[in-house]
Amino acid sequence: MSESAEFAHLYQAIEKSARLLEVPYAQDKVQAVLTAYKDAIPKTPIAFRMGTGARYSSDVDWRFTIPKEHEDPYTVAVAHGLLEPSDHPVFPLYGEVLQHCGIHCYGVDFGVAGGLKKLYINFRPDDMEPLSAFLDIPSMPPSVAENYDFFVQHGMGGPQMPMFAIDYRYRTANLYFGGLTAEPLAPDTVRSIFSRLQLPEPSERLLKLSGRAMGAYATLSWDSSKIERFAFTIPAGDVSELPVPMEPEIQKFLEDVKGEVADDSNRFVYYVAMSSTGEELYKFQSYYRYEPWLKELMTLNGQGRSS
Repeated sequence: MSESAEFAHLYQAIEKSARLLEVPYAQDKVQAVLTAYKDAIPKTPIAFRMGTGARYSSDVDWRFTIPKEHEDPYTVAVAHGLLEPSDHPVFPLYGEVLQHCGIHCYGVDFGVAGGLKKLYINFRPDDMEPLSAFLDIPSMPPSVAENYDFFVQHGMGGPQMPMFAIDYRYRTANLYFGGLTAEPLAPDTVRSIFSRLQLPEPSERLLKLSGRAMGAYATLSWDSSKIERFAFTIPAGDVSELPVPMEPEIQKFLEDVKGEVADDSNRFVYYVAMSSTGEELYKFQSYYRYEPWLKELMTLNGQGRSS
């Protein structure tokens, strides 16, 4: 398939995902993102994501990975008008992390309705970052340092961070932790984590799913010392591997999309999160295009655990 044909097929798949979930399709925003990163997109892994709850129900997100040889995605986003920097510390943070950490590759999230949303940094697989590496970065949210002891006490203080992300729409940062052992994911421990974070008691459904996780991530902001969301990452080759039923809207989306925008090498990732508002959130990710070299990266991100 020629490169132009591949892009045409990708546009069709993105539009279809919007139609299936009955969310607005902002063609101009989608085109702006794909045009800005057109040199990096061919043959790179591309995933589509959707979730439950008000935050996620109005959009379908797509994510692609950018090799390190390409220009960093923040510089590209500013140059193409996808981001308009202000004096808020969310804007210089990406460049500061690049200066402090060893980079393996980059990532970009955009919505079919909202356009560019998040930028990711994946760290070197053989030299993952410890949380302590982020404490002296000038524009890092103060809440990272304020919650440092919490992360260390719950087995997330070692050199086990495969990824870091910045959400420019909500002005938050995500800390990702891989290599979690069974102990931090036991039901009593998960309840303790949520209690310590002043989050609601987790449901039995959440406890079953978190027990299958090998990764977790926390969402923090500059506006509060509280952790806004705490989430677990659960890998699965198929929906039937999940220990609980899938939400009807996600099940329908998967049934309608599978086989049309995903191939036989499709990989499936499930996320369960609790927000500070008390809402349990569930997200689903699958691949439009999967590359074999992504397997190691997914394992480090906590997405490669076998049951």
